[in-house]
Amino acid sequence: MILAIDVGNTNIVMGGFEKEGEISFRARLSTNHSKTFEQYAVEIKNILELYDIYDEKISGAIISCVVPPLTNAMKNAVELVTGITPLVVGPGVKTGLNIMIDNPGQLGSDLVVGAVAALDSYEAPMVIFDLGTATTASVIDADRIFLGGTIHPGINVSLGALTSSTSQLPRISMEKPACVIGRNSIDSMTSGIVYGNASMIDGMVERIEEELGQHVSVIATGGLAELITPFCKCKVMLDPDLMLKGLFLIYRKNMKTVKTNTKTNADL
Repeated sequence: MILAIDVGNTNIVMGGFEKEGEISFRARLSTNHSKTFEQYAVEIKNILELYDIYDEKISGAIISCVVPPLTNAMKNAVELVTGITPLVVGPGVKTGLNIMIDNPGQLGSDLVVGAVAALDSYEAPMVIFDLGTATTASVIDADRIFLGGTIHPGINVSLGALTSSTSQLPRISMEKPACVIGRNSIDSMTSGIVYGNASMIDGMVERIEEELGQHVSVIATGGLAELITPFCKCKVMLDPDLMLKGLFLIYRKNMKTVKTNTKTNADL
């Protein structure tokens, strides 16, 4: 089994892949900057045991992390639990992604991983929306080149700013709105958050298509994508496992490279 871990600003998503690429389990942890690697190790070990997965079943691991202070903590936690040094997505890791932005080194590992997975499963040109702490849109053209994208305030970030900056608006839970036109504060906020973000996706897709001069495939992932995308007018393909799939693909690509290099050196 290959252990894949995607460390985001709010949540950590874990998954296990069998040799055939099938996901055998999925789990989520809360991201906490103050936890030590031993604390993360305990949480990882507990989740693996919950799914009856023990270290002897794990043959490899890969991590993507957008929280730099946690990269080493998560790497050390995986090593402590499994005895395996995980591959960390970053400079020097082969992804096969052709990046044409001003500074490719600044592209977040999460955007790289999502793009690798989307190119493996969907038709380019495409736009990949990741609805997490921030809402990002990644644009890939018909030649499978990563052109760039957009970054928007995340849904919970926006909602938190709204309630903390106003005196009379309450905190609400995220749920499907009953209608567009709310008749009380809670319904109005729910509509604004859900329909507003769905309309943002529709509008950005329309503008991106105008700029590219082509229709695009639209893929959505992230914790809140399942809530928002049903209210989009454009066709959106929901893929909650996109990040885990991308991690597995990158791991497999790099392990093939290692095996090839090892064989070549032996022949010499």
